[in-house]
Amino acid sequence: MRIAVSVDDSNGLDSVVSSHFGRCPYYVLVDLDGQEVKQVNVVENPNYGRHAPGTVPTFIQNQGADVMLAGGMGRRAVALFQEYGIQAATGAAGSVRHALEQYLGGELPGAKPCSTSLGHDRQESSAEGEYEQDEIGRLREDAEMLKQQLAQVMERLDRLAAD
Repeated sequence: MRIAVSVDDSNGLDSVVSSHFGRCPYYVLVDLDGQEVKQVNVVENPNYGRHAPGTVPTFIQNQGADVMLAGGMGRRAVALFQEYGIQAATGAAGSVRHALEQYLGGELPGAKPCSTSLGHDRQESSAEGEYEQDEIGRLREDAEMLKQQLAQVMERLDRLAAD
């Protein structure tokens, strides 16, 4: 099985998972045999800096991925991955290594479109991809993802402290 993970840097299994799969600079491709890592490759996002909704799922499909892990993604991307037979899972956080543990442990069961990615679905916009170029929108989406991740970590800490 090949798992693609959207990341913010090129440090392989130690890369930081990106909050949005289409706007990340890199993808880490992890080949697994069962739960054992066999190979790790880092590839650049050819659409980084000029992302247009809908193009990245095709790139990931061409990489031979069976699964796409990301912090978040838009509704259109979720639908395209489903059409391509690629399982998308959102909510990944931390390092690639941690995201793989989350996925393999059943903690990332599927993909839920980002609530702030509604601009992905707008066709009436005068500038195609306008939402994607908006730095304020990207930062708001990143902040929302970090809030969710912090809430999850705090919940885990509370459970561990109670045990």
